[in-house]
Order: sequence, then C-alpha cells, then structure tokens
Amino acid sequence: MLIPMQQDASPVRHRGDPAGARIRLLALGRTAFGDTYQAMRRFTAGRTGETADELWLTEHPPVYTAGVAARSEHFPRSAATIPLLHADRGGQITYHGPGQAIAYAMLDLGRRGFGVRELVSRLEQGAIDLLATYNVQAGRRAGAPGVYVDGAKVAALGLRIRRGCSYHGIALNVDMDLSPFQAIDPCGFPGLRVTDCRSLGIAAGMEEIGARFAGILLAQLER
Repeated sequence: MLIPMQQDASPVRHRGDPAGARIRLLALGRTAFGDTYQAMRRFTAGRTGETADELWLTEHPPVYTAGVAARSEHFPRSAATIPLLHADRGGQITYHGPGQAIAYAMLDLGRRGFGVRELVSRLEQGAIDLLATYNVQAGRRAGAPGVYVDGAKVAALGLRIRRGCSYHGIALNVDMDLSPFQAIDPCGFPGLRVTDCRSLGIAAGMEEIGARFAGILLAQLER
C-alpha cells in the first residue's frame, strides 16, 4: 500500500514512557497553514524523550498544499487566487479551507508502541468511527489512503516521520466549499470525487464534529 508519508531515520531516544500515556489536545481554531507547518517542524525538532505527545485540532484559510511526491500535472489547471504551498509530508496535492477539521498528530511512535502503518490505520479509523456516529458508512480504498463514502473522498491524510516522531495528520471535510478540489487532481488522482459531511446529510456543524472527531482520535491513538 502506498502510504502518504515521508520518513527520516534516527529515532528519538527516550526513557520508555508507557504506551498509554495521555495525549495533550490543543484546539487552535483557525490558523494559517504556513505558520502551523513551521510550528510542527519546530515542535518535532525540539522534542526529547520527555516531551508530551500532542494532537492539534485546527482549520485553515484556503490553501493548496503539495507533498514531497507532488507532480505539477496535478496542480491547479488555471490561474488561481488560492496560494499553493509545498510541505514535507508524504503524498501529493490537496486543498484545505474553512469548514475542514484538521488533526495534526504529534506523536513519539516508539513511546506509543506502533509504527507508521498502524498510525495511518488509526487515523483513518477515527474518521470512519466519527461518521458512523452519524449513521454514515465509510471505508478505505486499496492503494489510496484516506476515508471514502461511496467512492468519494471525505478525509485525506499525509504524514512525516522524523527521528521516530510523526507530524502532519488527517483532514476531514465537514462543511466546505468543495469547488477548489475541481481545479486539481486530489491526492494525484484525476477525476477523484470529493465530498463533505454536510453533503452526506450530516447537519452538525464544525464545533460539534470537530470536538467529537478529536475525542474519537484520542481514543484511537491512546489505546
């Protein structure tokens, strides 16, 4: 399976905190992608074995982001007012915008006792479980990480692993303008349909879904 992940070697040395250690939740509100991206890099570079794991919940103003595998043929096909920024996560191009709940997983995987494939699975399962609480059946798609409902992508993910620690994470489309996805090949797949919770009949707003999503993800990552 192709995992949208970029990995560096040399794991962080730590004292073996218990795998079930609690994760700090930071609800950041709306933040600029560039600022949050640099904050994730600084946080990860400065980690020690005693640094607590964190889950950052946020949303971004409109922005396209391109991962390390991104190819220009998948970029916006016409001049756009939405900025395009490059990041060190795995994967290709995606869109972030208001109405999207983003959870960045800042984890020491050695401490947690699982690897990147398990992290991908747990993040995906968090979105699947969240949608199930609203009676929406979602699932995975072979060879295309993320979460789908009837073939349409509702959550995308991309990760970076540095010295055994993760950053970046998963983005769940809640109630957003989906038209910017039409200008790109989302995640490098031409013609990929994209949906959001509102289009799936979920009337709950960002505050409710974001809080519920964070709680479900914490349960997945702490077990």
